[in-house]
Amino acid sequence: MSVFTLPLHQMPPAQQPAADMGDLAARVRALLSVRENRSSQISLGGQMFDVVVSAGGRPGRAAVVQMDDIQLGTCGPVIEDRNSGLLYWLVPPGTASTWGYHGFGLCVGAPYTLTLPALTHSEPPGPYWLRPCISDRLVPPQQLRPLLYQAGPLPASPGAVQAHLAATDVLGHEAEDIAR
Repeated sequence: MSVFTLPLHQMPPAQQPAADMGDLAARVRALLSVRENRSSQISLGGQMFDVVVSAGGRPGRAAVVQMDDIQLGTCGPVIEDRNSGLLYWLVPPGTASTWGYHGFGLCVGAPYTLTLPALTHSEPPGPYWLRPCISDRLVPPQQLRPLLYQAGPLPASPGAVQAHLAATDVLGHEAEDIAR
């Protein structure tokens, strides 16, 4: 099971928000759902976050521990999915447009969505918070890029990540549509 979906299937809101507030209202409802211990889909990009996908396993988890040191105590939010062997690093919005090619991590933003596990879901089965959301802290991409090169969490090259995502049939696009 992949945590990415496209397009975002939204449930009809209980009340119709003002036209300029619809996106914000949907994001707030999704985040409240996660806080209430349910999984929820949230749009990437915008004012929330993008996500860098890398391999997990021992090298990936070692990179998380190193990021704990870089961020002085605890790393920004990271979701681990042991079934797919991937880590999802939540990074500032707009990172996908500047990330460029990276041999060990693929950055994805709008128009994709990410299914966030419930905040209390901190161990398998399924995707879980390896490092939980704390306040508005995200993983800094300027430090993550070299850290992923150093840790080398193979095989999450962009091609391998794209192959995994395309194999799940939940993106609705060919793999080259998300290449950066």
